[in-house]
Amino acid sequence: MIKIAEKTLIDLEFPTVCEQISQFCITSLGNEKALNITPYSTGKKTMFGLNQTNEYVKSWQQDSAIPNHGFDSIDREIKMLGIEEVVLELASFRKIAAISNTANTQIKFFNKFSELYPALHETTAEVEYTKAITDKTGEIINRFGEIKDEASPLLQQTRRAMNAVKGKINSSFTAALSRYNQYGYLDEIRESVVENVRVLAVSAMHRKKVKGSILGNSKTGSIVYIQPEATMMHTRELNNLEYEEKEEINRILKELTNFIRPYRELLQDYQELLSEIDVISAKAKYAREINGLLPKITKDRELHLKDAYHPILLRSNNRKGEKTFPQSIELKKDNRIIVISGPNAGGKSITLKTVGLLQVMLQSGILLPVHEYSRMCLFTRILTDIGDNQSIENHLSTYSYRLKNMNYFLRKCDDKTLFLIDEFGTGSDPELGGALAETFLEVFYERESFGILTTHYTNLKMLANELPNMTNANMMFDSRTLEPLFRLQLGEAGSSFTFEVAQKNGIPYSLINRSKKKVERGKIRFDKSIANLQKERSKLQKTTDSLKTKELNAAKEKDRLEEINSRVQQKLESYQELYDSNQRLIYLGQKINDLSEKYFSNKKKKELLGEFLKIVEIENSKRKKETSKEKQVKKAKEKKVLQEAEKKVEEIRQRKKEEKKKVEVEKQKEANKPKAILKVGDRVRLENGKAVGSIDTIEKGKATVNYGMFTTSVSLDQLELVQAKKK
Repeated sequence: MIKIAEKTLIDLEFPTVCEQISQFCITSLGNEKALNITPYSTGKKTMFGLNQTNEYVKSWQQDSAIPNHGFDSIDREIKMLGIEEVVLELASFRKIAAISNTANTQIKFFNKFSELYPALHETTAEVEYTKAITDKTGEIINRFGEIKDEASPLLQQTRRAMNAVKGKINSSFTAALSRYNQYGYLDEIRESVVENVRVLAVSAMHRKKVKGSILGNSKTGSIVYIQPEATMMHTRELNNLEYEEKEEINRILKELTNFIRPYRELLQDYQELLSEIDVISAKAKYAREINGLLPKITKDRELHLKDAYHPILLRSNNRKGEKTFPQSIELKKDNRIIVISGPNAGGKSITLKTVGLLQVMLQSGILLPVHEYSRMCLFTRILTDIGDNQSIENHLSTYSYRLKNMNYFLRKCDDKTLFLIDEFGTGSDPELGGALAETFLEVFYERESFGILTTHYTNLKMLANELPNMTNANMMFDSRTLEPLFRLQLGEAGSSFTFEVAQKNGIPYSLINRSKKKVERGKIRFDKSIANLQKERSKLQKTTDSLKTKELNAAKEKDRLEEINSRVQQKLESYQELYDSNQRLIYLGQKINDLSEKYFSNKKKKELLGEFLKIVEIENSKRKKETSKEKQVKKAKEKKVLQEAEKKVEEIRQRKKEEKKKVEVEKQKEANKPKAILKVGDRVRLENGKAVGSIDTIEKGKATVNYGMFTTSVSLDQLELVQAKKK
């Protein structure tokens, strides 16, 4: 049985994750459930919950998308169905029909794709599939939420009568309007509406001449509003029919309520199922946002997190556009406890919380932002002591509270427990508190518990170094700047860099020296050795990273050269085939030439044809007969080769165009440059030429250029300066 205390969930900020998941819910009940997500009570339930979420995530990559699961809460309707003689409203039936239809769609879908979604199919298979509710409500209520005329024979008859009476009301009113208007009894507006009743606008002086009921008059009293007598009779008839309609509708709704009442528990199941699917969907959407996946769950006791992110920090940094540093950490049978040390603000606590939060999320059926090669097991208890838990209500100091917490740890921890302790042993005298913390740690070790703790205590670092199944670790720092690298390094303790950080922050060196004298030399040497080791480790890490980069570049270069070699080989093979083909054709040409010469001499046609047929048969014997399919394949290959060749030719053409364009641009630039004024003695050359000579004379825009072996007369515009004459 898995039991994880509420305090642990609060320490690890799990309620924040639940609140973030609830934002992805589309129903009020789903939102409420998401806020109250807790770890599952058994390993079997945990695996089932993880598979549910994982299947929902994978559904987005399938052609068969999961149908919509949204619904309006029917809690009120379910309560009312539990009370005898209560009749549900029309709107309630619409909600009940909608939720029944949605639930049935889900059940039918997962039944159809049970092989794709086995866990989700099992979730829905427990709920009964029936169309009785939707069919019955569909017979009575239309898609606009109104009672159908066909809901009962009496209702249909009543509504037909009502329509007939409404027709009589309109025709009688129109007749009265026309008649009294002809008599001149009506005002200019002719008619109006009073209390939702159509009336004649009669002039006050003629009110006694119009038969009917006076329903009001205008403010000035010049107009009297009268409902015609014939219309009044039909209106009373309509009122009676409307009352009959209302009574029949109440009877139908009562009958429908009584029909649905036995399905009350099923409706509760529908609501429960859809709200559960809503939570699973929200978990899947949350996983998509944090790039969550399902790591391998092992029965062996191990916890191997690779490139693990703290989900809350990751989400926050993604919104800010900042980088989040992943952590890799491993706990196993021969390395059960890790003691993390090093200066503050290096990421010790966030590493601790990342491990704890991811473990709680996993055991609550939530996918994790880790590498796919990560492996995890399930713990029956997760115990945490994180943060300053000073209790004002109970008048307990931080240390008293932590001791009380340690006492709880000692009572509960076993070989299936994961404990996480931040700043272990702080709050008391360093010597005495450290000794007590060391004893507690020995007990946890003896009980084979798994755990991670952070500390500054040297004795705990030394204990981790001595015990075989316990390991030191440190958060890496840049050796030069002392800036955190947010990377966990297993295998050695971390220095607190107390004096180094103090020196970096401007504390005088004399005060640091005085402080060093107050501390035992052994402790300083031990801390300094750790600091030096960390610096060396940092240098080695940089060298390793550099070598890895070079190795990657070398691998890329190797691949490039191999590709070039492959292309060259293909070209050689193509050239060889072409050469062989040409040689064969030359050989055939020579034979034909010999035959033609022979025929030229002897003019023997029969001999010529025989020799020629012999050559043709020899050549055909070398050819392999191809089937139509092989011919098609060959044609396709030739077509592909041709297309590739055309593509390459086009690429070369484009490249040449670009080069030509570049050359033209360069020429343009050169042309736009102001030309140097040439003088006698300057060393010059022809444009785009290579030979360099010197100018002997300049006359009428022409220069005599001496190249040593010969001289030539050239226009000054065709010359460009190489070197001006030295003064």
